Amino acid sequence: MSADPSAFRFVSTNRRVREDRRFVAGHGRFVADVALEGMLHVAVLPSQHPAARIVSIDASAALAMPGVHYVLTSDELAGATDPLMNGLDTPKVKRHPLAVEQTRYAGEWVAAVVADGRALAEDAIEQLHVVYEPLPFVLDTEDALRPGSPPVHALHGSNVLLDRTFVWGEVEKHFADSPQRLSFRVVWGRNSTVPIETFGVVASWDPWREMLDIWASIQMPKYPDQIARALRIPANGVRVHQDVDVGGSYGVKRGIKQTVLVAYLARRLGRPVRLIEDRLDNMSGGDAHGPERIFDVDVAFNDTGIVKSMKMRALDNAGAYAGRAPFQLGKPIGAIVGPYRIESVQYRAQSVTTNKAVQEAVRGFGQAPTNYAIETAMDKVAAAVGLERIEVRRRNFIRKDEFPYQIPSGSTYDSGDYHTVVDKVFAHIDFAAMEQERDRLRATGMLAGIGIAACLEPSGANSAFEPLLNEKNTTTTWMDSCRIVIDALGFVTVTIHNTSSGQGHETLVATVVGEVLQIEPDLIRVIRPDSLACLPSNSPVGSRMAIMLGGAAFHAAQKLKTKLARIAAHQFSVGEDKVVYASGGATNPKDGKQLGWADIVNIAHRNYHLLPEGMEPGLESTHVMQVPTGGQLPKDGRVQMYPCHSFEFHVVLMAIDPALGKPEIKRYVIGHDCGTVINPHIVKGMTLGGIAHGLGAALLEEFVYNDEGQLITQTFMDYPLPSSHEVPEVEIVHHCTPSPYTVFGQKGSGESGYLGAPAAISSAINDCVAPLGISFSKLPIRISAIGDAIANAQQGKPQEQAT
Repeated sequence: MSADPSAFRFVSTNRRVREDRRFVAGHGRFVADVALEGMLHVAVLPSQHPAARIVSIDASAALAMPGVHYVLTSDELAGATDPLMNGLDTPKVKRHPLAVEQTRYAGEWVAAVVADGRALAEDAIEQLHVVYEPLPFVLDTEDALRPGSPPVHALHGSNVLLDRTFVWGEVEKHFADSPQRLSFRVVWGRNSTVPIETFGVVASWDPWREMLDIWASIQMPKYPDQIARALRIPANGVRVHQDVDVGGSYGVKRGIKQTVLVAYLARRLGRPVRLIEDRLDNMSGGDAHGPERIFDVDVAFNDTGIVKSMKMRALDNAGAYAGRAPFQLGKPIGAIVGPYRIESVQYRAQSVTTNKAVQEAVRGFGQAPTNYAIETAMDKVAAAVGLERIEVRRRNFIRKDEFPYQIPSGSTYDSGDYHTVVDKVFAHIDFAAMEQERDRLRATGMLAGIGIAACLEPSGANSAFEPLLNEKNTTTTWMDSCRIVIDALGFVTVTIHNTSSGQGHETLVATVVGEVLQIEPDLIRVIRPDSLACLPSNSPVGSRMAIMLGGAAFHAAQKLKTKLARIAAHQFSVGEDKVVYASGGATNPKDGKQLGWADIVNIAHRNYHLLPEGMEPGLESTHVMQVPTGGQLPKDGRVQMYPCHSFEFHVVLMAIDPALGKPEIKRYVIGHDCGTVINPHIVKGMTLGGIAHGLGAALLEEFVYNDEGQLITQTFMDYPLPSSHEVPEVEIVHHCTPSPYTVFGQKGSGESGYLGAPAAISSAINDCVAPLGISFSKLPIRISAIGDAIANAQQGKPQEQAT
């Protein structure tokens, strides 16, 4: 492991992202490009009610339409399939692709129509006649907790999916001994990643081979297994084609209900079937919403701003079904104190069901909302003790010489140098000059402010939050794999065993293998076999691919390099440790004899008599990578969560026109440390995209329901995304603190930018309006809310705080 770029030949160099060539030229292969002979198309009927009993469904008019082949309802589907898997032990909270007996949110799928084309299927949907009996419903998160609230799942007994309190350290003592304490509430609004490509899936059933073929735009672990379980077929009867490109993901491409629905229809009808969600399908009922979370936070600190203890209650609105949503309260446990030396923590994680669309995994898996709460605490502590916000952070940062550092919840941070990153950012921006610019803007009548946020990105997921929150789950490995073959002509083919998710994995793997074998990465072919030919993998989640896939590729390549060196050593009649391997060839330094790449490859494939005794012919290696520092079950509510922890430090200069209430980002700088950077272009893209995503969460994006339980942000007219007008130029200041647990010192960066941007933007807005005596505690902070609050403050009216 080395952090020195000069030690690498290909790693950390500005090499092009090899996937970009086909995307820019329009030669990607997405689900919508999969067109099978005789393929039929599906459209779904959404419920009009947030909660209603399904009395009857009359499909006769739809079935009478030419070109309509089938109408599927839950009576048939639920009888032929098993419920979809839940993460928690909640057996009476059952989820099916179509609503069973009753609907539980407006937009839930009630029936599916199969027709010759998508447009025809949509026309037929309008001919379905459904009789509903409306039922009481609950939307508000806190209302769902109250006794007597309408039950979303009556058999479950309450609306509570998870209510677990963890206490790490001497919380009560630290609170009692601290001279200062404060309490506050912040709210994270429901939003998501909203990828360019909605979810799509194609299924084809071969009855003679008893094989189900699937093409889908997925990003999720155990996808083939879950299909097989739900359809009650052997796992080796499901073949997922993983060479499908994915048009954006970051967590929300789960699609298990869509897949089970389409796969069942393909088997039932004996024809290939395709479902491509339209935007309305996706936003209202596509299982693609993110966290909706209320934080109640108490912190205990001294007069110098040192935070000793924190109490945090996180109450999350999971929507109508459990899924993996409650686990998004689990990942933050691995970085529950952020980059700070907080000695004790009480953390209460609560998740409730309501009559809203299902929440699923979203970029950061719950970490971004928690970072927002922690950073808000730091800003408030600074105000309470009369110190600069950055000074309070500096005083509380974990110091470089304290790593590896174990936090109260049991996770050990691998490495970091937070003070240096901050110093580099401040030197880059000339912070005194930025403050002068803020003051100049204020003098012109603008409301101006500076926002700062520091946060961690836990990376290399090992899913330890699953057994922590569900004791029946005893998973202790989240492996990933790689296989390398050098053929008889010396060409290298690498197989990776997960879907693309659009994150540059081919470039990553080619770079790593090229670095180890010291051959040009562009000559290395990287392919994705179907799931039946795959080694174990757990998909690109949790910023794990650089660590896990990169690590697996490194070790597989090292095994081949060792074999190549052994073959050469045998020819030289010397020990392996005497051979110098360089640029794919080997040299005997004693007499200068050399064997080139082609020579060694030829021996391995054609000259068995020249191989060391007992060596298998050919050149092939595999490696299954276990998560570094993983492998243990939780104990006493403490667990080692993620192996690596990247660091971000955001600084934002913001200005608001008080007449309009419109915020404008004047400057955005991020200090970023993800250890050794394997490909700078990919890391830059992740970071810039993440900041844009975070800007949307902070200022624009929210799935909003009205009092009747209807989603009123179902299009991009109502659910605004940041455009080039809102996203500023971003300046990135790099630093490298290598991880001791990874092969090159790399850490994850797939969630970078997003994890700190909302907190930084919120901090900037609150600094802007602080002179008016107002503040904002709920994201997103919309222009209308800013404008109204400013107007009220100017008129001497009290601010209406959102809850």
